[in-house]
Amino acid sequence: MSSNNNNNVLLTASKEVEVRFSEVDSMSIVWHGAYALYFEDAREAFGAKYTLGYLDIFDKGYYAPLVDLKFCYKKPLRYGTKARIDITYHSTAAAKIVFDYEIFDVDNGLLVVTGSSTQVFLDKQYQLVWATPPFYEAWKQKWGAL
Repeated sequence: MSSNNNNNVLLTASKEVEVRFSEVDSMSIVWHGAYALYFEDAREAFGAKYTLGYLDIFDKGYYAPLVDLKFCYKKPLRYGTKARIDITYHSTAAAKIVFDYEIFDVDNGLLVVTGSSTQVFLDKQYQLVWATPPFYEAWKQKWGAL
């Protein structure tokens, strides 16, 4: 953890993966849909590190579905490549969870993909929650992410 420009704590995590055969197309380049799974791997690593995993949210009475997912491709990843997905929490006053991502080729350090995701909160009746859930407000206070 380090501090960012808004006096908030910068919450980050990383996950390394090796590109598997099932994730590439006929050109041995990672298929675009696999990046969503890499981002998911990073969100799970973040959740485990900061106690904001899907089961943590569910246990508090909420769901947190994705409502926005963006990718910007810079360079291709190929079969057998080791990649590192860096995830950074983006603090917001709204009742949502926003992350930024960067994926690097571990062997040469090149940035291959950037992206972002936004999740909202639904209650157990699948209704959109407009106000920040109390557990999430407490989580932000605990980690200095207000």
